[in-house]
Amino acid sequence: MPVLEARDIVKEYQEGRERTRILHGVSLALEPGEVVSLQGPSGSGKTTLLQILGCILSPTSGSVTVHGEPARNDRPEALAALRRRWIGFVFQQYNLFPSLSALENVQYALQIKGHRGPDLRTKARRWIDEMGLGERAHFLPRDLSGGQKQRVAIARAMAGEPPVLLADEPTANLDSHVGQQVLQLFRRLASDHGRAVLIVTHDPQVRAVADRVLTIRDGLIQA
Repeated sequence: MPVLEARDIVKEYQEGRERTRILHGVSLALEPGEVVSLQGPSGSGKTTLLQILGCILSPTSGSVTVHGEPARNDRPEALAALRRRWIGFVFQQYNLFPSLSALENVQYALQIKGHRGPDLRTKARRWIDEMGLGERAHFLPRDLSGGQKQRVAIARAMAGEPPVLLADEPTANLDSHVGQQVLQLFRRLASDHGRAVLIVTHDPQVRAVADRVLTIRDGLIQA
């Protein structure tokens, strides 16, 4: 059973009297334990689709279901709760809080997701260690390399153990060697932890870790 499913997604924007259609009826399903790569040229609609799958944007029409629960566009608070509970995000620019250590960044993500209590630090530490950052747990982002910052971002995304992990160009700011290490982390999160991982990317290295490679062009996924 898919952990995330989108059906017939259409997205349009109103610009004055004109409507521009970005997505033209896209359907996509993610299964637990798989890595899916979504590739396509700039302007193809891949980032828009990622934001709709992540319950950040609402589609003009079509439906998104996460962990069996429909994403209701008419209920913003419920949509935000769905996003916090079931989806983890990894961004190209890391989006770490500069004044918080690596460990504190992960702890804060857990707090946002409603985690409280004395074991909060232990939960955060688990994912810092899982990403191989134990010795840098108390480093600020400015003292970390690009690859280390991206691993902190992955640890933060996995805080609360969401079943879906969405990554937007996660290797774009990394050299090929470090990028490959990060991609292997995604592969391990899918294989060992049963997460469904979707990576939006231009990076050809993703093919080596992906179970499926999808191409989107002009708002449609190509067969």
